[in-house]
Amino acid sequence: MAAGRPEAQDHPPENGFGSLEPPAPRLLPHIDGFVLPSLGGFGKHQKQLVVLTWMPALFIGFSQFSDYFLLAQPNGTCVQPFTNDTNWTVASTFVTPTGGTPALQLKGNGTGEGRGDGNGMLCACKEWKLELQTGLSQNVVTKWKLVCDSAWKVHTAKFSLLVGSIFGYLVMGVMADWFGRHPVLILSVILMLVFGLSVAFSVNVTMFSTLRFFEGFCLAGLALSLYVLRIELCLPGWRFSMTMVASFLMVGGQLLMPGVAALCRNWPDRDDWQVLQIVIISPFVVMLPYIWIFPESLRWLLATQQYRRSKAMMLHIAKKNQVDMATEPNGVLTELEQELHKKPQRTCIVKMMSTRNLWKNIVVLCVNSLTGYGIHHCFARSMMDPEAQPTTMCHADYYTMAGIAVATCLALCPAVGLMGRRGGLLTFMIITALASLLQLGLLNLIGKYSLRHDTVLRDTLNRKFSVAFSIIGMFSSHAVSTLSIFFCAEITPTVIRGGGLGLVLASAGFGMLTAPIMELHNQKGYFLHHVIFACCTLLCIICLLLLPEPRGQPLPESLADGETFTRQTLLHPGEQHLLLSKTDRDYSRVHDTPLHLTMTGGATVAAATALAAVPASYALATGGEVIGNPAIANGV
Repeated sequence: MAAGRPEAQDHPPENGFGSLEPPAPRLLPHIDGFVLPSLGGFGKHQKQLVVLTWMPALFIGFSQFSDYFLLAQPNGTCVQPFTNDTNWTVASTFVTPTGGTPALQLKGNGTGEGRGDGNGMLCACKEWKLELQTGLSQNVVTKWKLVCDSAWKVHTAKFSLLVGSIFGYLVMGVMADWFGRHPVLILSVILMLVFGLSVAFSVNVTMFSTLRFFEGFCLAGLALSLYVLRIELCLPGWRFSMTMVASFLMVGGQLLMPGVAALCRNWPDRDDWQVLQIVIISPFVVMLPYIWIFPESLRWLLATQQYRRSKAMMLHIAKKNQVDMATEPNGVLTELEQELHKKPQRTCIVKMMSTRNLWKNIVVLCVNSLTGYGIHHCFARSMMDPEAQPTTMCHADYYTMAGIAVATCLALCPAVGLMGRRGGLLTFMIITALASLLQLGLLNLIGKYSLRHDTVLRDTLNRKFSVAFSIIGMFSSHAVSTLSIFFCAEITPTVIRGGGLGLVLASAGFGMLTAPIMELHNQKGYFLHHVIFACCTLLCIICLLLLPEPRGQPLPESLADGETFTRQTLLHPGEQHLLLSKTDRDYSRVHDTPLHLTMTGGATVAAATALAAVPASYALATGGEVIGNPAIANGV
């Protein structure tokens, strides 16, 4: 037997026992255990490809946070009011807190009548002078005067990118499972360049919103395919660290975005927002050579039984890692030669519904992701100071969110290393639930019963504690969302990993979509919104206990592998053995009951078949001690 194979029990060929030897186990399904180690493990070639998946993460961060600048609300001054007997002396201000709706406040002295829009804003002005405070001198809002009666178009533009991303995660995930990771990556890059650059040449807000939808669609396909490729390139010990590096780069894009916007300010020949859009999309040009330099996922090729392509890729990887496949001891290449005649078998995410445990795990992670991003918006809105200056508030809000994202990535590394995936996710979800419940109920009770006579002190303490709990909640909810996505990528089988990850990412998109929805409704129902998500955190805490722990485990390749990837017992094997050995009851005759025969029918039939194959002469020669023979016992 080839070295490195899983050991099989050998039986002596004499006495007619040769048929009891089980067939040699297959090596190709064990990609993390045999295939990749035989090709050099996580070698030089794999590390180079992982670095190539890191580079676009910075550009993706630019695109995901571009709305903060392209659609930022400006400060407005009324130049020409509707009435002549009104003397407007104070500049009106658009206030845009995180998750807050633009609130136009007109201040002046006179008796002119105001015109209110659907949000109750006073918009008695014919002509506005709009000034931005976010790095650009002009953006989409100022170019097409999207204020007052046209303010809803800003929310539509915000919807378009998020809704496009949701559809992109769902569609591109299925395509990645059916056609491969590499075609989806290249298609997303090309379409991203086409639609992203077209956004910069929009002639009206309708064209802008439509093109942003397709930009979000392509951005989702790009992010998903890179995430899946990165996971599938790594061995179990490298998966989390390589993923966190990409997360740091995306947060770096968020931190650098204000500086990029400042560099695009006051461009001579074109509007600032157009220059900014071109600047954040153009770097994706460097991904066009990925058509030739980035290969298809070997793990996906083997899982879908595309063995001819797999053979050529394995030889290429072995050559890059300087591994001699001719002297490879495991016999992986030999087994691959014997499987070349098989036809490819692809799987759609719909097959997940036929499983017993896998679909439940993915649904739990979808709810976690939705809750994490949804309640993140609630915490962000509670953190903002309504009395702060608009400019200060805008920049403080943005950099606070970026700082919390950095702190989350830093905290996730040791937390997951100590507690594992499931333990870390459960811990951060508990922190999120506590922060939410304390912010909703406990602060009001303390203020009501302990500081009833000092209203100012009560409001001050409530405000400070609310900000503190909001920061803690934003930190933990961001960790929940990040870890839920990674968790799904690890427990979903390779044959449907794109579709499963797309479902969780789409759920995260729905969570982020709650922010512009609340803005559109002028924050009406915000408290109920927060209460619902707080209840969801409690439900998630219970459901998280049902998830398996994938740390250090090989990635599941087929649906059968994913189905056996179940929650481990809370007791260690030794403790469980001691617990079972303490019983005083006699169960020696349980094997005779019909229930036992039904539950262990396969093993019983196999044992009976093996015993029936024993020659009668052999039984008589050994005095009838058939069961005591070691060869027969091992065979059974």
